[in-house]
Amino acid sequence: MRPFQYQRARTLDDATRLVSQDSTMAIAGGTNLLDLMKLQVETPGELADVNRIGFGEIEDTPDGGLRIGALATNTETAVHPRVRRDYPLLARAILAGATQQLRNKATTGGNLCQRTRCFYFMNIDQPCNKREPGSGCGAIDGVAKLHAVLGASDQCIATYPGDMAVAMSALDAQVSIVSGDGGERSVPVREFHCLPGDTPWRDNVLDQGEIITAVTLPAPVMGKQLYRKVRERSSYAFALVSVAAIFGKDGTARFAFGGIGAKPWRTAEGDAAAAQGAQAVAEATLAGARTTHDNDFKRPLVEKTLASLYRQQEARA
Repeated sequence: MRPFQYQRARTLDDATRLVSQDSTMAIAGGTNLLDLMKLQVETPGELADVNRIGFGEIEDTPDGGLRIGALATNTETAVHPRVRRDYPLLARAILAGATQQLRNKATTGGNLCQRTRCFYFMNIDQPCNKREPGSGCGAIDGVAKLHAVLGASDQCIATYPGDMAVAMSALDAQVSIVSGDGGERSVPVREFHCLPGDTPWRDNVLDQGEIITAVTLPAPVMGKQLYRKVRERSSYAFALVSVAAIFGKDGTARFAFGGIGAKPWRTAEGDAAAAQGAQAVAEATLAGARTTHDNDFKRPLVEKTLASLYRQQEARA
């Protein structure tokens, strides 16, 4: 780990002012950032600790939804009574994502901003356009078993690693963002993460000086909420394929996928095919997928995972 300076932000204005500086990064739980710093993947000149600026509350909204503060820990979110009752999909995704120790430290905002766990990104001796623009993508002709089949580009085929954002995408959550000039905006979770395109180093829509303050869930929908994560071992690991599903009582459904895309993946075409069954949803979702010699197994795995969720919701009907 390289030497760095450290400051503690006391207010939101402090935080946005500090992270407006080129070499400064915000830190809350640090469960991802500190790992990257130890590997010298991230080398900030200064860390701005944002843990004391507020935004740790989980509160009801006037329209029946739920506002989860950016600094609410994953544990606090997963065990919150309203999350467990009205948004069980989110609780299940968080519990599938990491150990209790990590959930106790990881925050809502930090979880959304976590970076890929691609081997080539994590190893500074390997080429990676996301880490070092212009160096190439070692995964394209290398080991790509865990990599994206959707949304990738000739510059990067890394997959988004998280679980929480997949569930939030299915739930139509919104990310609240503030900037140093007092500006505020709201972005759907499903649009928060960026596809690599020709700028693979840009993971999300946050501009310099912007900070996440909360994620808002709309009023809960009626139906079955299910989450299935397929991984190489039963202990905590990143998904080969994960599916967040909300089966409505009227026969409609929403699906969001992890482990297959450069970001949490949700398509209108996949949702529209819900009444036709798992195979139709898989085919609609995977239209345009580009596989490598290592990860073409993800096509049938998506369908099998969907089929298991269809059987599960039918058994509970």
